[in-house]
Amino acid sequence: MKGALALWLSGCLLLSGCSGLPTAREMGDMALMRTMGVDRGADGVEVTASTGPRAKGLQAEGEKALVLSARADSLSAACLSMQGHSDSYVFYGYVDQLLVGEELAREGIKPVLDYFARDEELGLGAQLWLMRSGTARQAVESGGETGVDGRLSTMQLDGKLGEASMSRTAGEVYTDLMERGAAFVPALVTGELEDATLTEGGYGIIKGERLVGYLEGEAARGLELLLGRAPAEVLTVQLEGNRVSARVNMANTTVGLEIQEERPTKLQIKCRADVGVTEYEQELSRAQQQALSNQLKGKLMDRLEGALAALRQWQADCAGLGLKGAAFHPQLWKEIREQWPMWFRMLELDIQLQVMIHD
Repeated sequence: MKGALALWLSGCLLLSGCSGLPTAREMGDMALMRTMGVDRGADGVEVTASTGPRAKGLQAEGEKALVLSARADSLSAACLSMQGHSDSYVFYGYVDQLLVGEELAREGIKPVLDYFARDEELGLGAQLWLMRSGTARQAVESGGETGVDGRLSTMQLDGKLGEASMSRTAGEVYTDLMERGAAFVPALVTGELEDATLTEGGYGIIKGERLVGYLEGEAARGLELLLGRAPAEVLTVQLEGNRVSARVNMANTTVGLEIQEERPTKLQIKCRADVGVTEYEQELSRAQQQALSNQLKGKLMDRLEGALAALRQWQADCAGLGLKGAAFHPQLWKEIREQWPMWFRMLELDIQLQVMIHD
């Protein structure tokens, strides 16, 4: 009888709100943050967060985006202090776009990833972007009344469809840093004041936890080939008065290590690119198809070599070439893993590229 009475009293307390538990907030009383930017501040970090056009939840659909910014000596303190900057409860559970400023990335990106991994509202599923020009705050604010999350989501989707640079989650970058000691992050640049649209800026290369440099242009496309990803572009060449456009539809890259006396001596990279002809002024002859293959092979080889030259200089194997190459030599990899950045820089390269042309 006493047990039943205690159970009944507990139920009454919960229903009456006298249990001491926080009351649930209405969706209309919450600011659902979608995008977060983190910069190096004067005395710590500066955090800028933005909602989408639904600034205060479902009941206020169409309201302009809400942008909040706070500075503190730590990321958690800055996020907490934002509660006092809004008349709504600031909720971070919907943050799916994370932008990191260049200055902070050069000092170390890992504390930001650590915080996203531990915080119960945030998570490593957010898309990670590196601001190459300007700050993360400027990028977040560039969305104006509609917010910047729509633009970032479009770029993310285009990347998955092969129509833009590869997008990456914070978790993917975090895992690469722990397993490979290096990672690549898509970089963004902000347009001029009259056109603040975010555009692609190559890839930032993180070694350990710090930004060491960028791959851009041809070298950025070379990194994509190393990863077995077809670049999102159309190549145009001139063949004896015949202007021909073509696109790499599929790329496949395999990696191997040549071993002598139980030590690696050569890094072997084999890449196949299947190219489709998209436009031409005249029907291609067999000789022109071969000439096209040779020209494209030269261009793609330059890209591979350019990307590898930069990564080897930084000793940053963000493509995981060592791990892939040592797949059939697990014991050897166990022995050289800690010294792999040095091996990666000094090993002889053997790059083999095959270009297949399809009409």
